Amino acid sequence: MELIDRFKALLAALLYGQEDLRLEQVADPTPAAGEVVIQVGAATTCGTDLKVWRRGGHAKMLKPPTLFGHEGAGRIVALGAGVTNWQVGDRIVANNSAPCMKCFFCQRQEYSLCPNLTWNNGTFAEYLKIPAPIVEHNLLQIPDELPWELAAMTEPLACVLHGVARSNIKPKDRVVVLGDGAIGLMFVAALSEKAEVLLWGGNNHRLEIGQKLGATQTFNYHQIPDIPNLVKELTQGWGADVAIEATGVPSVWETAIACARPGATVNLFGGCPRDTSITVNTEQLHYSELTIKGVFHNTPEYVREALALIASRKIPFELLISEQRPLKDLEQVFCEMKARQVIKAAMIP
Repeated sequence: MELIDRFKALLAALLYGQEDLRLEQVADPTPAAGEVVIQVGAATTCGTDLKVWRRGGHAKMLKPPTLFGHEGAGRIVALGAGVTNWQVGDRIVANNSAPCMKCFFCQRQEYSLCPNLTWNNGTFAEYLKIPAPIVEHNLLQIPDELPWELAAMTEPLACVLHGVARSNIKPKDRVVVLGDGAIGLMFVAALSEKAEVLLWGGNNHRLEIGQKLGATQTFNYHQIPDIPNLVKELTQGWGADVAIEATGVPSVWETAIACARPGATVNLFGGCPRDTSITVNTEQLHYSELTIKGVFHNTPEYVREALALIASRKIPFELLISEQRPLKDLEQVFCEMKARQVIKAAMIP
């Protein structure tokens, strides 16, 4: 660990419960066999982090008290035994998970369904240890010229690309995206060249960013609350070819279904609180032959596609970074995200 100043207290954010986030001194991270340690260059905040902070946990990824944050990029400062493909000084981005590659689902290449996913949290810190499975399957080198904060967005974009691939989108389809958070805006960016995207959200500034990212039309639901009716008016009375829900609110899941034309695909992408449910009209589901699917997380394939797309600089993903902030401002940033004043912030340790 020669690049870590052992006389300096190492700082990291820990989540203790509902809206209980603390910046604390932590022990030096020491890599075990197959692991690496990185010095974090930037960690980006995320709507999932916001939900976890507000709810005090996550059914899959973490249980408090725990290191917090899952989008980050940095430079390798230490290698565990047996790590031969990486060197100290390499600029990398690490996905926050890796599949086991051995289970029933991994054998079918359904990696996001792997029940043995190795999760890693703790990007809101000065240093981060990367578990061996992630080093093996989901650690990627980033170009020297790519800013840390853009590379850090590889994980959410990988989730979005996975969502796009599962949405049965055909050229010239009319796609409704419900949600103007970072994920909804990433869907717009990923879809704008292949489909006509109608973006709905509640913040005019974010909707303007959606237009810059390629949305065909944008709508503020505060001004036009009857979303399904307007969608039908805009689609000759039928509804959207594809509806993508990106808020994680059960009532919006129902709105997404109501926006869909017969034969449509509805992607319920936003994760709702535990033990919530929705009501689906069986007649519409059956006679309209709807495809309704949940899509979760990402796979190694889309992690690589996401980094390549970000590195290409074809899409101005920097529009999603509202600001850069020091690590000490993290809880204030989440308060500002809760008030919808910030889309994503790049936390700089």
